[in-house]
Parts: sequence; C-alpha cells; structure tokens
Amino acid sequence: MFDILLMTAPQGGSGGGSGMPFLVMMVLILMVMYFFMIRPQQKREKARQGMLADLKKGDKVVTSSGMLGTVWGLKDNIVVLKIDDEVKVEILKSAIASKME
Repeated sequence: MFDILLMTAPQGGSGGGSGMPFLVMMVLILMVMYFFMIRPQQKREKARQGMLADLKKGDKVVTSSGMLGTVWGLKDNIVVLKIDDEVKVEILKSAIASKME
C-alpha cells in the first residue's frame, strides 16, 4: 500500500498551485450558509422577540409545551396565563411560542 502512495505523489517540479480557487470556494460556501441558514434564523428570532415584547392582557397564546391560554397578567419575565375560569398559571415569557389570531 505504501508503494501505491509513493507512485501517486508528484515528482519534482512545482509543488502546487495557487490557493485562490480554494479561498474563493470557501468564501462562496460561507456566503451560502449565511444567506440560507443564519440570516433567516436571525429574522425569525427578531420577529419572535417583537411578538413577546408586544404581549398584552387578553392575548391568546400557545406555549412551547402546547398549552393554550389567555394572558391574564404580565410581570418582568413572567406571564400569568388563564387556562380555565379558575385556573391561572405563571410561566416564563420565553416559553410562549406564538400568538393565536
């Protein structure tokens, strides 16, 4: 096996080429990753933060665990959800997944 590796090694002459094609390819890959993965995630997170900031009493919301409720009260980082007539729970604001229309 070692003989095969030796036969495929370049013999003398120039030791390689320019690293420019490799650099261009890496830049293109990073740009594609940014525009198709990172940027959309940042936009979704910004929209979610805006939704959480705009919460007010009476909004119907869905938590990340799937619980449905109506915002009964707001504190600093805590939301009081009214689940039923006499059932109210406190959850973290970050646990709210979305607002129901």
